[in-house]
Amino acid sequence: YVNGKAGERFAIRNSGAKIVVEGIGDHGCEYMTGGIVVSLGSTGKNFAAGMSGGIAYIYDQSQLFDTKCNLDMVDLETVWHQNDKLFLKTMIERHLYFTNSPLAKTILQKWDSQLPMFVKVMPIDYRKSLERMKMSEYPDIDTVAVTEEVFNG
Repeated sequence: YVNGKAGERFAIRNSGAKIVVEGIGDHGCEYMTGGIVVSLGSTGKNFAAGMSGGIAYIYDQSQLFDTKCNLDMVDLETVWHQNDKLFLKTMIERHLYFTNSPLAKTILQKWDSQLPMFVKVMPIDYRKSLERMKMSEYPDIDTVAVTEEVFNG
């Protein structure tokens, strides 16, 4: 939990750390392979270049983050899934607890109106891998449903 801004190339090659910071310089999360980064402030240019794993949540008040992000290997999403919302809020609450950050306090006080300002940065291949892993946990669900429909139909 960093109460302040980080410099250039922050979280480069991050492979597992969970981090909250209040801004990042150029080339943030470059070559990241795992972990989670939450930025409560702006980012510099070339964010996520070579990012193949992990997830980043960026507080994008200016709505210009997409112009600073290297979109070669990542997609940008809204934070809509309940698990993402809960995780993000918990990380910001911990940040407030450990740093007494005025920024975190303001975001949490206006959570419902501030949540849409967050952008989720998700590596394309990482998402595909997670989806394949999820499918391998329950490989017969779709097959059984289709078989039952054909058999009973």
